[in-house]
Amino acid sequence: MQFQGATWQLSQTHFMRNFLHATPKNLHDELYGKVRSILDAPEVETARPLMNQVVSDYSEKAPKAIQVLENGFDDITAVLSLPERYRKRLRTTNGMERLNEEIRRRDRVIRIYPNRDSVIRLIGALLMEIDEKWQPGHKYLDMKDYFVWQHVTKI
Repeated sequence: MQFQGATWQLSQTHFMRNFLHATPKNLHDELYGKVRSILDAPEVETARPLMNQVVSDYSEKAPKAIQVLENGFDDITAVLSLPERYRKRLRTTNGMERLNEEIRRRDRVIRIYPNRDSVIRLIGALLMEIDEKWQPGHKYLDMKDYFVWQHVTKI
């Protein structure tokens, strides 16, 4: 499935794991702080010069890590184009990971399904149950501000 016009946001947590995996051990603490400042920048226009500085300072010391940073920069900073109040919740995939874990937890109990339809029924029922819990006023994100911002910025 494709969502036309949707922005791709790479989980910053997963990116940082991949980045540190490619970083020499003796530079972990140093580069973690520098990349964290890129991720915490208020907008992409601030993050890009920070990234360029890290690239110029560490391209010879940590070439693999710098390659990971350059390749993932646009995907990890996509969230910076959104209003600030949404960034904290959308910079990671925690919500989706939690939902997937709940599906796996229920799946482990059954293990063998008689057919495809039974899988769809079980997962569908679980998703409907979770949706019903969220319906009565529980909001992960209040989208009113987003729609105002979207209208003003003409996305």
